[in-house]
Amino acid sequence: MSNKRVLLVFFVLLLALATVVPFIRAQDDMTDVYGRALPEDAAPYSMQTYRVLCNAANPGTTLSAIVSVYQRICGSDLFGDPLVVLDNNLNLIPGAAESWEPSEDGLTWTFHLRPGQVWSDGTPLTAYDYEASYRFMADPANAYDFVWMWQGVIANWSEAVAGEVPPEEIGYKAIDDNTIEVTTANPFPPLPNTLYFWAPLQKAALEAHGPSYLLDPATAVSSGPFLMTEFTIGESIRHIANPTYTGFRKPILAEYLGFFGNPADSYAAFQNHEIEVVGYEALSAADLEVIYNDPVLSANWLPTPGDFRTDYLLFDTYNPPFNDQKVRLAFAKAVDREGIVENVIGSRIALPAYAFLAPGFPASDTEGALKDIQGYDCEAAKALLAEAGFPDGEGFPALTLQLRQEGDAVKPRFDAAAASISSCLNVEISVNNMEYASYMSGLLERPTTLQFGAISYGMDYLDPANMLGLWVSTGRHSWLNAEFDALVTEANALVGDIERRTDLYKQAERILVEDVGGIFLDHRIAGELYQPYILGSIRELNGQGLPGWQWGNDANWGGIYIGANVADYDTYRTR
Repeated sequence: MSNKRVLLVFFVLLLALATVVPFIRAQDDMTDVYGRALPEDAAPYSMQTYRVLCNAANPGTTLSAIVSVYQRICGSDLFGDPLVVLDNNLNLIPGAAESWEPSEDGLTWTFHLRPGQVWSDGTPLTAYDYEASYRFMADPANAYDFVWMWQGVIANWSEAVAGEVPPEEIGYKAIDDNTIEVTTANPFPPLPNTLYFWAPLQKAALEAHGPSYLLDPATAVSSGPFLMTEFTIGESIRHIANPTYTGFRKPILAEYLGFFGNPADSYAAFQNHEIEVVGYEALSAADLEVIYNDPVLSANWLPTPGDFRTDYLLFDTYNPPFNDQKVRLAFAKAVDREGIVENVIGSRIALPAYAFLAPGFPASDTEGALKDIQGYDCEAAKALLAEAGFPDGEGFPALTLQLRQEGDAVKPRFDAAAASISSCLNVEISVNNMEYASYMSGLLERPTTLQFGAISYGMDYLDPANMLGLWVSTGRHSWLNAEFDALVTEANALVGDIERRTDLYKQAERILVEDVGGIFLDHRIAGELYQPYILGSIRELNGQGLPGWQWGNDANWGGIYIGANVADYDTYRTR
């Protein structure tokens, strides 16, 4: 071999080593991919893997909430940072934006990106990436499934979604590489809160490859803490720590791993140390009793307020039989919530619901003033149905309660609600657990194709404008009450009078409950069961004295790690 060729091979090897040295160094000692020392009680870097079970029944179609909220694949939204995030106490803090401020008239918010953020291909992250992402969501050609979030909020958003103006005219614009201006149709104090959750797509990759560029390791780029390197649809997914990441949550973890299976198997997989965590949605009441009575498991069960999620039943109120408020109220009063929570769901993970806003959420009914409106009263329910022309259920059409591909831990509560209504009112109700995408398509269609359904919803940001905004006429439900719309619209734009704003939302929720926009079944009590060797930020207490992964605190991806005590267990890492 010639000297020139030897030198060429030598330099190629040097280049290859330069690429992998951070990983080799990190795995050979106690440093991570960024050259930082691991915590003293951490396992070696080669064991810093975080594995979860993904839902094979609903594998999803995208890794970005910009493309779809309801069809996200397990391990999504780790490839960029939203402008803002939440801390352990649900306070809004900087994400990709280091600061922001409103204009004097409250109509324009200016966000300033932290300088020096980059994509994994070496190109800078800029305001134009965020601009392109929001224009993508507002483009009716993309049939985005969460357009209602900014209906009537971002200027020209509703018009763009309706195809009346091009997406380039929405009030979300890049002023320069590091500055974004968001203009609202009216003053909207919680505007910054609405921008949590949406990490950007890369403008260049979107234009070159379309929105699915994240699904192919050959085209995937990331400005977030992880980079997708392997993906087999419905089988497995692998992310590695993004070595070019400069953001606020550099991971200690080396890898995020997911395998697809049945969520009903989550607890068994957890007990076999195949996964690191199992959420409350996959645990039965019996599972929770075992966990609470086991000293090791109970010490690693970390309850949180979660996203203040409520399970509820919904109607097409524009057509018979649910265009009659008496019918809707009869159904609501025929639901034995206390019995369902106690005997079906489990009182450790749910509370009976009589309104939409869960206890502790801003403007929620903490006094119980709304409880009696939809409270269980079978005799009153029968009387209401008789007044509507269906005495003892006579002549009432057979119904199907449609579910959104609910798992074994959630479906029984809706089965029980249907059974309670059927038993009390002598009406025929079957239950159909639909495929996820078909359910959402039917729910969002106008006119809706869901006559009677059940679903859950949790906050996207900590403000009544979010939760109650779901029920305005531009929201996702086929229910219209002009007085409700007017109250929410007024409250949304009110600046400087928190007491008045709260009162307006309380009035609006009373209308929602009285007019029975939905039947409110239960408020979930969230929590997650972690392996004893999952350490770091999730073990820290928040202002309420609670540990756990508090909703919205995505900084946790930079604060959790695998403890050295993992060596005491037989896990997938060493099998």
